[in-house]
Amino acid sequence: MKIERLGHDKIRIFLTFDDLTERGIQKDDMWREIPKVHELFNEMMDQAYSEFGFETNGPLAVEVFAMPAQGMVVIVTKGKHTDKKDPFDDDDEDVFEMEVTLEESDLISYTFRDIEHLISAAKRIGPQYTDAGVLYSYQNKWVLQLEYDTEDDRMFDNLISVLSEFGEPNSYTDAMLEEYGKVVIAEGAIGVLRTRFQ
Repeated sequence: MKIERLGHDKIRIFLTFDDLTERGIQKDDMWREIPKVHELFNEMMDQAYSEFGFETNGPLAVEVFAMPAQGMVVIVTKGKHTDKKDPFDDDDEDVFEMEVTLEESDLISYTFRDIEHLISAAKRIGPQYTDAGVLYSYQNKWVLQLEYDTEDDRMFDNLISVLSEFGEPNSYTDAMLEEYGKVVIAEGAIGVLRTRFQ
């Protein structure tokens, strides 16, 4: 589990599928209200408090993004506390008031430290992805994002194994990269890399 502070009232938590498995949670469980998911959320909020002093009193907006290869990205934003709390009512001390948004993404996002690793991955991915991919530059690294739209598990496993050999999965959303990164190749990044660097 990795937590980043995005602002004074917002954090991003990246959970790998291993993080979920260790806690006995399946990917589909994240969409249901079960005790294990509540325990996980409490654990995330405790870690956010110990690392950043991020307090969870008042309303919270929670966005959960499932990414096929990387895991889950959870963005928690503190809202404004509008109603006055009764000072004699301490029953709801540990209760969070949450608005939860769940989204599943077909976006695969990988970071490459070296352009040569990225080019090697593009060459190995093969011609079936020639028209795929957007390439960003972010924090002195290369970030490749692909929309994945096939039901073929073997093809998906091959794609992930090649990308994992040369790069590492990240939790960046396309919106975050568009705001803080720089678009290098806006579309068909795999094909462009394969033809320009033969």
